[in-house]
Amino acid sequence: MNTHPLNLGLRFFLEIVMLIALAYCGLHITENWTRYILALAIPVIAAILWGIFRIPNDPKPAPVVTRGVIRLLLEWFLFSLAVWGLYACGYIQLSIIMAVVVLLHYIVSYDRTWAMLRNKPYNGFVK
Repeated sequence: MNTHPLNLGLRFFLEIVMLIALAYCGLHITENWTRYILALAIPVIAAILWGIFRIPNDPKPAPVVTRGVIRLLLEWFLFSLAVWGLYACGYIQLSIIMAVVVLLHYIVSYDRTWAMLRNKPYNGFVK
């Protein structure tokens, strides 16, 4: 189910929403000029971490190969950080909606999630 086009589209949408939420949170952490640096730096760092640390058999080559559990924890951490950022900025309902959609996505992607938890190569990416 993980490779279904609708699920892949939802995953991409969630990744973009995560980066936007992190940028928005960075913009509202402080009131001085550093807010602009944080609004740019936080999502850039998140995107770099997301792109560098990969598991074997990901669609693209892994610059840094990590265990599946580590990758899953990284994904959950970044999504949780985005949900928390929305909540901290006062968007409580939006943060709840995002948390529920992310959770449902990982439930629907049970095959990938289970493979990552067992640290087994996920062959669903290979066509």
